[in-house]
Amino acid sequence: MQGRKPADARYRAARTRSLAWIAAMIVSTAGCQGMAMTQESGAGRASKIDNTVADWPLTFVRHNFGATSYSTYGCKVLYNGFLHLSEEDDVLQMSSARAHPDSLRKTSAGYLGVKNFPAPAKVTWRSADGVAHEADVDIGAIFKDRMILHRVPREDVREGVSITDPDIILEVNDRTINVYMRAFVPTRELQIPGNRYSGHRDDLVLAWTRTY
Repeated sequence: MQGRKPADARYRAARTRSLAWIAAMIVSTAGCQGMAMTQESGAGRASKIDNTVADWPLTFVRHNFGATSYSTYGCKVLYNGFLHLSEEDDVLQMSSARAHPDSLRKTSAGYLGVKNFPAPAKVTWRSADGVAHEADVDIGAIFKDRMILHRVPREDVREGVSITDPDIILEVNDRTINVYMRAFVPTRELQIPGNRYSGHRDDLVLAWTRTY
């Protein structure tokens, strides 16, 4: 029995080291997962980058951005240090009445992952009558409550699916600027029966408008 004590001691020491290593890995993994799911908000508290129905109402800490124009000359949109739109000064853009009915709804918001909120968007353009305009569009003020605008009732939202960064679309239409939000919201039911790719809604919701 005395000859087995050193082996038992080595076994107990190895087992203790193994358990300590497992515990450290669990703590480390949990910490990484927490970092992946949250980031600091302006108020100094952790906010989720994505949402599920359990996080109702839906809010956002980042957004995507895009801009488009109709019936304008030389429209330029500068946001977050990036020129999103730069039309020719002597070319009148197509009117929204002549554009494809889905052109606005399908406007790209290809500038991704903008943290809430940069300085106001700077917009310069001439309306169809040739009059020059300038505007500072404060995206942060428009969405000061950080709520995701959508048209899906809570009971219709699919559970357990992340709702990612919404799109913000700025439209310059002749003398009017419109700001919309478009969010990809998964739904319990298919929106088009038989179409397995239609399990969501991405309505374009008007958030703000002003005529100059």
